[in-house]
Amino acid sequence: MQRSVKDYVIISLKGVAMGAADAVPGVSGGTIAFISGIYEELISTISNVNLALFKTFFQDGFGPFWKRLNGNFLLALISGILISFVSFMRLAKYLLENHPVLIWSFFFGLIVASIYFVGKQITRWSPAVVIFLILGALIAYYVSNLPVLAANNNNSFLFFAGALAICAMILPGISGSFILIILGAYKTLSDALHDFDFTRITIFASGALIGLLSFSHFLKWLFKHYHNLTLAILTGFIFGSLNKVWPWKKTLTWNLNSKGIKEPLLQKSVSPLSFQGDNHLVWALVLMLIGFLIIFILEKVGSKKE
Repeated sequence: MQRSVKDYVIISLKGVAMGAADAVPGVSGGTIAFISGIYEELISTISNVNLALFKTFFQDGFGPFWKRLNGNFLLALISGILISFVSFMRLAKYLLENHPVLIWSFFFGLIVASIYFVGKQITRWSPAVVIFLILGALIAYYVSNLPVLAANNNNSFLFFAGALAICAMILPGISGSFILIILGAYKTLSDALHDFDFTRITIFASGALIGLLSFSHFLKWLFKHYHNLTLAILTGFIFGSLNKVWPWKKTLTWNLNSKGIKEPLLQKSVSPLSFQGDNHLVWALVLMLIGFLIIFILEKVGSKKE
């Protein structure tokens, strides 16, 4: 596929959007990839990383290797993801601590629109498709209500967390950052990025790489043999994740972090009218609409032939 510089800039911007989404616990970068029209190419590209690819490098040189890798696509996308994820992680932390209703409202609108655009790609509906959609929704809802584990600084555990979280990051509707929180590894990774702890960053990245290469082969196989069922369960994942990003929450239990600051440990969704404190209802609705419209823009850009 011949692409221009403009095409790769657009791919990088899609990566920026994916990275920003993955930095927020509860939002999946995989959803952004799906809506922006690069999801299946991304999965296919990652799954092509194997021994035969490196054999091409040693036998034919870097040029054929890079072309077979779809290297320009990966470089543009990953650059956007990394820059956005590292920089937006701090902003996301600030917004979640100081303006939770507003940031969750934006992402709620974004995810509601995503359900429609992912679901409409199902070409044929059947009882099995409906069952898989409901199953996906139930799984995502269950995951969104799992209790949070205590923080774990063990390097082996960080490797495992990286492998599991990256699988969630490329699944629409299931947040990699939220998986890290459930596992108790989010703060460990956040501190490593903040302190430029390259040892722990490398351990996490190694786990993520192995998990990504393994899981992408499975996803590629699913899309090839069970395309509609795969789309159905992914749509269900997105639908089930709405519980996590609902803006108005009631905190049931609290946790004291290492600095002695209270943080919500277990929450449940409530009506904005019964929310304790300022519900920011007008601004919340405005931000929901903005998030909803952004998905329309991404889908329009992604649907254009390159």
